[in-house]
Amino acid sequence: MLPANNSTYHPLVSVITVNYNNTGVTCELLASLEKISYPHLEVIVVDNASAEDPTQEIRAKYPGVKVIRSEENRGFAGGNNLGIQAAAGQYLFLVNNDTEFTEGLVEGLLEIFHQYPDAGVVSPKFHYFFQPGTIEYAGYHAVDMFTGRNSMIGCREKDQGQYDAVSATHYAHGGAMMISRAALEKVGLMPELYFLYYEEFDWCEQFRRQGYKIYYQYKSLIYHKESMTTGKNSPLKTYYITRNRILFMRRNVQWPARLVFMLYFTCLTVPKNTLQYLFRREAAQLGAFWRGVLWNVRSRKYDVGGTR
Repeated sequence: MLPANNSTYHPLVSVITVNYNNTGVTCELLASLEKISYPHLEVIVVDNASAEDPTQEIRAKYPGVKVIRSEENRGFAGGNNLGIQAAAGQYLFLVNNDTEFTEGLVEGLLEIFHQYPDAGVVSPKFHYFFQPGTIEYAGYHAVDMFTGRNSMIGCREKDQGQYDAVSATHYAHGGAMMISRAALEKVGLMPELYFLYYEEFDWCEQFRRQGYKIYYQYKSLIYHKESMTTGKNSPLKTYYITRNRILFMRRNVQWPARLVFMLYFTCLTVPKNTLQYLFRREAAQLGAFWRGVLWNVRSRKYDVGGTR
């Protein structure tokens, strides 16, 4: 439970976000942070080797923000890990730069850690920024061990309070997840081999293996502008989702379930996607899909128990 005098309990929370060629969007996030009342925040922006260094612009507008400039694009996990390593907070709140905060967001997430000692990661309820009142995330269903697919609970439903209950969930939403430092010290940093997509799923599996649970907090709300960096159907997204869907299954599913997935993917997903891209004359998407598949054929060391 919260301390008796919870009105004065304000642990340091490190808010970490990664910027890549989207300084304007990042500044909109920082502006939303200035509107909330939580009094003890450390804000860190990691720039992932954007074409133009945004350090001076961000510091001029938001002098209290710590900016870390990476000389190479380290991907989602690598960028966040740079921020984590520089953070001083008792709790670390990793957020996409295309999100905006609401009042009570931070307090609601902190409440979970005090009410549930087994909490390792907590995500808030997500609404689509451009579709007010519409849910994006109210928890995650488990990844199907045969298909490698899963879905978000409540996605695209109008919010009528139907998911207004705290619940343990299978995965945090990578766009906003708060982690306790105590749990982080046991689990370690986010796995960087994914670069984009599925890394938060893998990380959540690692938290669970250490005995922690992942929670969804309905009292906390964040707005998400969705796919502002990669594009909704970009070849980059197709490549990494394909590559990392297979990689996640290799790293987190034991035989014989993994064999069933491989058969499903080979016999159904590969021909279906190949024909679909050919029919639509989407050569770039087809190439990206096959590069993702072939990466896994060539990289054998990342199976269960392999290099993390």
